[in-house]
Amino acid sequence: MTSTLFNRAKSGRSESARVKALPKLSKKNLGDLVPRRGNKFAPVLASALLKAAGWRTVGEVPNIPQAVVLALPHTSNVDGIYAIPSLFALDLKISILGKHTLFKVPVVAQLLNWIGVIPIDRGNKGSVLQVSIDKFKTGQPLFLGLAPEGTRQYTKGWKSGFYYLAMGAGVPILPVAMDYKTKEIRFMSPIYPSGDIDADLPKIYAQYKGVVPRHPERLSQPLQDINRATD
Repeated sequence: MTSTLFNRAKSGRSESARVKALPKLSKKNLGDLVPRRGNKFAPVLASALLKAAGWRTVGEVPNIPQAVVLALPHTSNVDGIYAIPSLFALDLKISILGKHTLFKVPVVAQLLNWIGVIPIDRGNKGSVLQVSIDKFKTGQPLFLGLAPEGTRQYTKGWKSGFYYLAMGAGVPILPVAMDYKTKEIRFMSPIYPSGDIDADLPKIYAQYKGVVPRHPERLSQPLQDINRATD
């Protein structure tokens, strides 16, 4: 079935999909509330690298200070080679969670802080979910990136922690896609969780319709299903 999905994706998008093509996104399109890195040189270098690789960033980043950002589909370590420069090109700061033990070496800690890694101590009382919610509750600008598939291999479903994190923190979910067919990093429409996960998840899945990962055979089952259901 995954090979069928890949063949359909290779054959090209439908006419309606072409009409809905998203506009190119650049640093100047970001609003004043969005978390920034504040580096003047990195965006120039990153933009040049993306252009040389034939990739571009499209869509729209809502002018809000906080969000849970979904990075999908994630099927290869190679994804980061294109995803990270796309963020630097935008001067957009998206933080991720990392083990607190990685921060024990000062030089490494400085690098991780610069990248945007937030240390999490799983041994402390309270779950990672609550600790993450507390990070949002400080009121500081924070785009927290998560990969709900939880693996670079095929999986039957997504981990639901991202949804309950957004609910608990009172922030929207911002889906971002990485499409190897079009060579696009795609920022899509934010979803504000209603509390009904069964109603909200299909709205998120639908935005990934037609997205082709580096390894199509590893595409998660929810994204395979959304392509099959709407073909």
